Parts: sequence; C-alpha cells; structure tokens
Amino acid sequence: MARRPQIFFVGRLAAMRNNEMSLREKVWQVNWSLIVLAMLISGIGIAMLYSAANGSFDPWASRQAVRFGAGVMLLLVVALIDIRIWFRYAYVIYVVALVLLVAVELFGVSGMGAQRWIDLKVLQLQPSEVMKVALVLALARCFHGMALEDISRPSSLILPIAITLAPVGLVLKQPDLGTAMMLLMGGAAVFFCAGVRLWKFVLVGVAALGAIPVAWQFLREYQRQRVLTFLNPEIDPLGAGYHTLQSKIALGSGGLFGKGFMQGSQSHLNFLPEKQTDFIFTMLAEEFGMIGGLTLLALYAILLTYGIAIALRARNQFGRVLAMGLTWNVFLYVFINIAMVMGLVPVVGVPLPLVSYGGTAMLTLMATIGLLISVYIHRDVRISRRGLGIEV
Repeated sequence: MARRPQIFFVGRLAAMRNNEMSLREKVWQVNWSLIVLAMLISGIGIAMLYSAANGSFDPWASRQAVRFGAGVMLLLVVALIDIRIWFRYAYVIYVVALVLLVAVELFGVSGMGAQRWIDLKVLQLQPSEVMKVALVLALARCFHGMALEDISRPSSLILPIAITLAPVGLVLKQPDLGTAMMLLMGGAAVFFCAGVRLWKFVLVGVAALGAIPVAWQFLREYQRQRVLTFLNPEIDPLGAGYHTLQSKIALGSGGLFGKGFMQGSQSHLNFLPEKQTDFIFTMLAEEFGMIGGLTLLALYAILLTYGIAIALRARNQFGRVLAMGLTWNVFLYVFINIAMVMGLVPVVGVPLPLVSYGGTAMLTLMATIGLLISVYIHRDVRISRRGLGIEV
C-alpha cells in the first residue's frame, strides 16, 4: 500500500511526458515499418500500371507515383498531429465530408453510371472515399467514454446510427451501391469494436434479409443486372458478364508463376477491362501467377496485423476504436476487390488499396495509415470525455 502513491505519480509523470512530446520525439516514435510497407505495396501498383500502359509511365504510373509522394507527406502530417486534435475535430471533419457528398448532388461529375466526383481541376475528388475515414472518426468520437452499460441502452445508439445512415443514404442517391455497402459495413465494425452486443447485429441481419424483396424494387436496372450476372455470368457473356468471365480467364491463365512481366495476353490484348483500376489484381496474377498474388496478399496481411496491434496497444478508447475501424476499412477494400475479380461478389467499383489507379483513394488510404501511426505515437495519451486533457 505504501508504494501506491509512487506508482500513481510515475504513471501520471509518464502520461504528462507523452502529452508534452516534442516534434522530434514524435518523429522518433513514427512507425517507419508501416511507411516502408506502404511503399512496397505502392511500388507493386506503380509497376503494374507501367505494365498496363505497355511499358510506359504515361498515363498512369507517373501520376500514381506523384500522388504517392504527396500521400507520404500527407501521412506524416496526419501522423504527427496530436490525437486529441483529431478527437476534438472528428465531428467537424465528418460534417465537411457530408457537405461534400451533398455538393456532389449539386455540381458533381458523372462517370460509370453514377455522379461521384467533384472536379477540382488538379484532382477529381470523390467525397465518398473521404467519408470512409470521416465516418470512422465520428463514430470513434461518439463511442469514446461510453461504458458497456451505456452502449447496451438502445437510446445511446440513436446518434451513432444517424451518423452512419446519413452518408449511406447520400451515396445511394449517386447511386453507388458498392461504396454505400462499404460505409454500412465499416460503421457496423465500429459498433462491434465499441462493444455493441452480437445479438443486435443478428437481429439487424435477419431484418435486412427480410427486406431484400423490397430493396430489389428500388435497385436500378444495371444494379439488378450486376446481381443476376454475379449469380450466372454466362447469361450475358458479352455484356454484363464480360468483366467477370475475362477476369477468371486471366486469373487461371497465370498459373503458379505467371506469364512474366508485361506478358499477360488478356490484359495486353485488351480483353481485360479496367485493368488499371478495378481489375489490376487480375493483371498481376496473370503476369506473376499465384505466387505474385499471394505475395501481395501477405503484404496486406502484415499491414492489417500492424493495425490490429496498434489498436490493442492504445490506452484510450478513441484510439482503440479508431484504429480498429480504419483497419477494418482497409480489409474491406482488399477483400471486396479481390473477391470481385474472382467472381465471389458482384462487380463494384472498389479499388485495391495503394495499387489501383486513383487520386482520392490513394490519398485517403495514406491518411488512414497516418491516423494509425498517430494512434501509435499517442498510444499512452488518455483522452477525457471532452478531449481537453488527460485521464490517469
């Protein structure tokens, strides 16, 4: 008992030291292994974009390299910002992302059957990608400081549910069913990490299954066609089923070791559609075979493991929930894209993280890694309910 005040003093001193960490100390705390991992994955993406252009850096590889460089700078800025600042402005970031989604409806640019982008001249901004991070930030802030008893009360979940459904509704209006489902699943993951009981998810799942016949009536014709083609791609092999069938052919033709760099017949003879974006994993598997595909998957597995480890080491609830939610988002990107090119889920516009060509997706994922590193750097910071101090 005599040592208890000393232990309390040492713990508080350590917490105060972490809260007063200098910029130099933060730089030393940066998890550089994560950045190197991101560089490796992005390097694979740039190489595949070079191959997709038949041995040319233009038009995709050079731009992707520039975007990655800008993304590294964004990552470092995000990582070095105090996690309490992210806590305080989480709702502000969410509202800004929500306003951008509304702006898409007013003066957005249409493409691929949906109105998803805002033309900023230097960048085609896709607000739904920004919202994937903003939603996790807002929900982590919302659940911070809630005890399990609070979370078990249905009334406590009204605000988090509203925060989740608002962007889902706006994205469905674009329409972009794939991104809307990602937002919904990402939000559900945060609910689970915050401590919402499993039986509530089962109840919602049963209700969702019962609502499928009603939801089917509200789907657009091309969305219905995607679902039907997913169930049987052969019903329209030259139309809606073309993407899936060509992707399966390319995956199978790669074999164990692949046909060699820039030697993929399906991709370089233009049988494979959207090879620089949605189906870039197919091109990689065709050129480098199953070994190449598994190597990339192993790099993603290491990235996800880092994210989970960072979440488990965080001493504040906001950091834990934020890191787990962001890690789940990255997993969804990887799983849905690869399942899509293998014909396991319907074709949706979900890019492969750091590999597929795209500006907003690249910067959003780099910001995601930056937030994970920020949680790691400030892992010992205790955030009060208002985020204005520390709790020890």
